[in-house]
Amino acid sequence: MKQIAVLDDYQGAARSFGPWEDLAGSAQVTYFDRHFAKPDDVVKALAPFEIVVAMRERTRFSREVLEQLGRLELLVTTGMGNAAIDMAAAAELGIVVAGTASVGPPTAELTWGLILGLARHIGEEDQALRAGAWQTTIGTDLAGATLGLVGFGRLGQRVAAVARAFEMNVVAWSTNLDPSVAEAAGVTPVEKSELFATSDIVSIHLVLSDRSRGIVGREEIEAMKPTALLVNTSRGPVVDKDALVAALHAGSIAGAALDVFDVEPLPEGDPLRKTPHTLLTPHLGYVTSDTYRVFYGEAVEDIVSYLAGSPVRVLQ
Repeated sequence: MKQIAVLDDYQGAARSFGPWEDLAGSAQVTYFDRHFAKPDDVVKALAPFEIVVAMRERTRFSREVLEQLGRLELLVTTGMGNAAIDMAAAAELGIVVAGTASVGPPTAELTWGLILGLARHIGEEDQALRAGAWQTTIGTDLAGATLGLVGFGRLGQRVAAVARAFEMNVVAWSTNLDPSVAEAAGVTPVEKSELFATSDIVSIHLVLSDRSRGIVGREEIEAMKPTALLVNTSRGPVVDKDALVAALHAGSIAGAALDVFDVEPLPEGDPLRKTPHTLLTPHLGYVTSDTYRVFYGEAVEDIVSYLAGSPVRVLQ
């Protein structure tokens, strides 16, 4: 009987959202509700398992880690891309890496929750009201403001559609932006420097890669208006955290809403926890019932197919 590990199940949700009963008699499933941050901890915890289900890019599967997981045959990641897996090492070691589909709308929806929460100080006003205060902040208008999208793929395009309903001007930039696609969506393609200098709200929608890591750096943040807001629901390392923290403490930008971080879960002593003018959420972009059904449902399908000798959704 194969041993299956399901990682980073913080909420105990995997059991109820996946059809694990389809594996009855052929596999035994263990759910881990805490994160293994250190490579040694990953190896120690996963040594007995032939199959691992990884949540997004939470756990790093480096060559060093994979080489020590001698029993590992199948590594399933939620989503069809995972920058935390050394794909070359997995291929050399004969480890099959499979993935699942993902759901686009939830992250775009959360992006707008963060934009509205930050622009209208919803979290601050909730706390102030409970403490006995009344109307302690002044909000930022969206109608007529400029939204700058860093990345204009599937998620960026969804965010742009909502921005138009709010009567915002929308500009976009990415290294491979097709101007005709942007213009067809009512979005103006601009250079990177212009986007950061002119946008009232900058929202990031990039896949993490060597090319995108740190792409929003000190120069870009310093170019932003002092009244501008930054929203990141993509991946933490896309933004230079030190530069962002410095700008927020100095008041050189008005605020930032972050759903993603360099290290997740966000460590207790991370400076972002005490940085002013921030709205922080614990990587909730994908945390919805529909997404979990897709993630865990297709993870089980991959495992069933693998055990039956049938094709799986292999990552390239």
